Amino acid sequence: MAAGRRGGGFRRRVEEAEPFDVDAWQPKTELGRKVKRKEIVSIDEIFEMGKPMLEHEIADVLLPGLKDDVLEINMTARMTDCGRKFSYRAIALVGDGNGHVGIGAGKAAEAKPAVETAIKYAKRSIVKIPLGCGSWECGCGTRHSVPIIIHGKNGSVKVTIKPAPRGLGIAASEVVKKVLRMAGVKDAWTFSRGRTSSIYNTAMATVAALDSLNRMKFKGDWESRLAETEQQKATGAEAAAPEAPAAEAG
Repeated sequence: MAAGRRGGGFRRRVEEAEPFDVDAWQPKTELGRKVKRKEIVSIDEIFEMGKPMLEHEIADVLLPGLKDDVLEINMTARMTDCGRKFSYRAIALVGDGNGHVGIGAGKAAEAKPAVETAIKYAKRSIVKIPLGCGSWECGCGTRHSVPIIIHGKNGSVKVTIKPAPRGLGIAASEVVKKVLRMAGVKDAWTFSRGRTSSIYNTAMATVAALDSLNRMKFKGDWESRLAETEQQKATGAEAAAPEAPAAEAG
């Protein structure tokens, strides 16, 4: 039995994480110790190694601009010998708006510990999203959308995300829009079906669709071409910049 409580006084705005004290952190895994010793300075290195992050502090160190948002808080109840016992279940979303996003769920006897637990699990489940420009109407070569049409499924919810031209925005429901913005997607067409009233399944299906980009067989060539385009644009901008006039000798 569960009594839903969505929004109200529990809903928070997107917030930036407080500055993390690295010196006070005592890592418990070898991966965490390497991060603290600065042997690993980028979270993308961890993704390339294929090792799971078992400590949420790793994300705090490697992604200092991480933001979090609470998607939902429900009050749940279970029957015991002493009667009904209530608890809170929170769904949290984290991301840096630059290709990294994660989602987690937490449960506790009070709302605040449930939110904190959900954020910790979300940081441990962060995935990298390779952004791009896959719209035939645009072709700008920047990382403002997704490179191809992608699909994701969780439970009965299926989410489809299509590339959109630059400046269109995100045409999606509120939950899908929040996930895409956290991931750094600025323009996209989306379509959802199934029991989309389930916030957790909808958010997880969106993350699953974005994560499917990491299984593209042509990802390496596409990433290198996009990097070359960005480098050419940066070089052209530097060459077009006017030079400062030299000071005349008095």
